[in-house]
Amino acid sequence: MEEEEIKYFVRIKNTDLDGTKAVYIALTGIAGIGMHTSGIVARLAGVDPRATLGKMDDDSVERLRNAVESYADHVPTWMLNRQKDVYTGEPKQLLGTDLRLAIEDDINRMRKIRCYRGIRHETGQKARGQRTKSTGRTGTTVGVKRKKK
Repeated sequence: MEEEEIKYFVRIKNTDLDGTKAVYIALTGIAGIGMHTSGIVARLAGVDPRATLGKMDDDSVERLRNAVESYADHVPTWMLNRQKDVYTGEPKQLLGTDLRLAIEDDINRMRKIRCYRGIRHETGQKARGQRTKSTGRTGTTVGVKRKKK
């Protein structure tokens, strides 16, 4: 029995995915796809989520690519990572570099309008309501200084 050759890198959505991992684990390598989304994408493509990605035939990989592209059309809007785009107002699923650029753009917009979160991002402080009295200290020594005699 011949052992089938494994592709160590499979390219989907401008991202090199690890071919030695299962499909639903490897798909999480794309920014914007988590565990839940990867399972849904695998089901949409008609692929076994636990199959090794590198051992799949080219047809299955192409079906996965198409499923990743058309994910937003097959799921309700609450399952998308951008339910209402700021500029167009339509629901989107951003992936890869598009997601990174959108997050960067959002932070820059918050800085520009001088909202609370934008100011927190500017100053490098926590922006989501976490406590800052005892955590998030960087650069300085934590502790009590002794008085000099």
